Amino acid sequence: MDLIEIILKEIETCGKTRYRIAQDTGVSEAQLHRLVNGGSLHAENVGTLLEYFGYEVRKKKGRGNK
Repeated sequence: MDLIEIILKEIETCGKTRYRIAQDTGVSEAQLHRLVNGGSLHAENVGTLLEYFGYEVRKKKGRGNK
């Protein structure tokens, strides 16, 4: 499951309207509408929404990391 799919699932199942999510996050309702209808998001908005839904994005250790 990719990040956009995770966000879409959270929007669908969180019990909040897109309007409420927009008010809580600062990501416009228009951007959320476009996303739900197959559009994309800027990377900064992906991070904002993941954090809003309780996710943490971090780099895995290994593979060249010291």
